[in-house]
Amino acid sequence: MAHQLEPLVSGYALMEGPRWDGKDGLYFCDSLRGGIYHHTLKGETRNIVPKRKGVGGIMLHADGGIVVSGRDICHVHQGVSRVLLELGEGARFNDIFCDRRGRPYVGTLRFDPFNPDSPPTPGELYRIEGVGEATQIYHDVGLTNGIGFSPDERVIYHSDSLRGHILAHTISDNGTCIDRRVFAALPRGAPDGLCVDTAGGVWVAAYGAACIMRFTPDGRLDRDITIPAKKVTSLCFGDADMRTLYITTADNQLDASLGACLFCLRVDVAGLPPSEVRI
Repeated sequence: MAHQLEPLVSGYALMEGPRWDGKDGLYFCDSLRGGIYHHTLKGETRNIVPKRKGVGGIMLHADGGIVVSGRDICHVHQGVSRVLLELGEGARFNDIFCDRRGRPYVGTLRFDPFNPDSPPTPGELYRIEGVGEATQIYHDVGLTNGIGFSPDERVIYHSDSLRGHILAHTISDNGTCIDRRVFAALPRGAPDGLCVDTAGGVWVAAYGAACIMRFTPDGRLDRDITIPAKKVTSLCFGDADMRTLYITTADNQLDASLGACLFCLRVDVAGLPPSEVRI
């Protein structure tokens, strides 16, 4: 199939966490400069959460507003913030996702990946079950990034950017994760944000490799699509038919002055609609 990329927004430092709003636009953040933004299909962009830095993931909340990562997991609605989880001890959160029961799954980041003097410290995956209540599902994730589920929610996928692969765990009937395995190792670049389509394909942003990739449910690479940015950070499905990929970057190789960009790309398979947080 032909892939026609369309640039939508530019001029940011490190765009991350794209999330379709279910209506007429999507959210994204500038992790380095701060701020969470909403961009409509009419081309209007506004800053809805000024200054907040270090955000790596955004989810919708069933009661309105959004749930964001960073120094804590926070529900922001009509200008009011409600902390759902914080760990302290220097830990922060990167990518997040949500199951059909409305429980967020959040990855911890325990070192600064942009500081060469910060020793790599593996993080964990937590499932939030109530305000201030969370269960550690597993540990030893070198550098936590994208999180997603298979269509039947029996498998959870998790990007480990430090080790260059996507982890997979089977979710047992009691909610524990078993059968840890490498789902796919990227041939180049580091796996960053990911999303899953209705056929069970896993799409991943290949940071440092100027592309996005799709892996079949058995872990076979079947698409490798060039993006005009070396640092591709994340992606999500959107639009009424969920057949548009929205892709964020931290640079633009065609014009460096554009900085971080948001692109869109029509594809021939629909993405899974994200569930809403219910905590």
